[in-house]
Amino acid sequence: QGQLVESGGGSVQAGGSLRLSCAASGLTYSNYYMAWFRQAPEKEREWVGCISTGGASRYYADSVKGRFTISRNNAKNTVSLQMNSLKPEDTAIYYCAAALRMRPAFLISACAETSTFDTWGQGTQVTISS
Repeated sequence: QGQLVESGGGSVQAGGSLRLSCAASGLTYSNYYMAWFRQAPEKEREWVGCISTGGASRYYADSVKGRFTISRNNAKNTVSLQMNSLKPEDTAIYYCAAALRMRPAFLISACAETSTFDTWGQGTQVTISS
């Protein structure tokens, strides 16, 4: 059974930056598509972005495009989310997720569905103050 553990959350002022990391264990990491989701209080879980198995392709939600960057290191079994120009509306618990398959392919529509992902981390809190 694979395990994902997020780290790097915290509290910063609007306009600041944070870098989240997610460490994977118990799975053949380089075979997995990785994604970040977030969930604000009393809201549904929202897709943030995803990255292909080799890291060459990435997709982002419109709300974070140009501010957030996903990267992965298959040698270290990690995926990161660099968040710049943070806004109060970015406040949420951030989760990383792993999927062995993308149906029908590595597309935004597949990335954005929570049901695509079969392994989830426990989440890390990000709080942005105005």
